[in-house]
Amino acid sequence: MERDQKTPEPEEIRREIEETREGLGETVEGLARKADVKGQVKRKAAETQESVKTKAARAQEKAGEAIPDQARQTAAQAAESVRERPARAIAVAALVGGLLLWALARR
Repeated sequence: MERDQKTPEPEEIRREIEETREGLGETVEGLARKADVKGQVKRKAAETQESVKTKAARAQEKAGEAIPDQARQTAAQAAESVRERPARAIAVAALVGGLLLWALARR
């Protein structure tokens, strides 16, 4: 028995059905992702957080490069001096604070 040229073979019909199922499955998955607002917000928040961390690290590197070595050494010496003689640092801070209060009171 000969088949008409326009009548598809059963195997061809099965293949078309399988292709249609795969396409529908992909469409449903895409729609589910779009409908998952909570998941989208979480992903965007994670991306933003990572971006901010990266930018902060770059800024910190640039700031570290911008400070001259002499300034770093001076800051380290000042910190060491405070550690060695905390009473002296407290006295200087009290003096500066008193001068500021006196200056503000005079206004």
